[in-house]
Amino acid sequence: MGGCKHPLYELRPCARRAWRIYELERGNHLLIDCRDVSPAVCLDDRRMLQVMANAAQRAGANVISQVRYRFGHDSPPGFTAVVVLDESHCSAHAYADTGQLALDVFTCGNTDPLDVLRFIREEIDLGTVTVRQVPRFAAHDGLADPPSKPALSTTTPPA
Repeated sequence: MGGCKHPLYELRPCARRAWRIYELERGNHLLIDCRDVSPAVCLDDRRMLQVMANAAQRAGANVISQVRYRFGHDSPPGFTAVVVLDESHCSAHAYADTGQLALDVFTCGNTDPLDVLRFIREEIDLGTVTVRQVPRFAAHDGLADPPSKPALSTTTPPA
């Protein structure tokens, strides 16, 4: 009789007909590269912070804290914005001079980072988007390399 699989856990039979739960991973991390982003988006740290926090909440996450910082006084224009979640974090780093935005969405538990990204995209035009999905702390039995999901890489041209 085989094990029962859940996205985060796997049940495996062990001695005396008992079952043990083995964690397969600790969460999922999205690394999102956005190109051809408008200067208006790359300079609006307040809106990005608000949209990331709202997207995380809509996806089921609990927002703990928010911080943003605008660059451009002694460096190229842009910003950094971070939403700290009970389930981990969302962050954005904008490069207004090149139209680039680096987003980072890491969640654990039942919050799907792809939902967070989808909700962000409903509110903000992120330009051409490339997404890499990385499982964090993938479990293994110590006999082989940890299993890993293939990286999700999608490129979406601007609308």
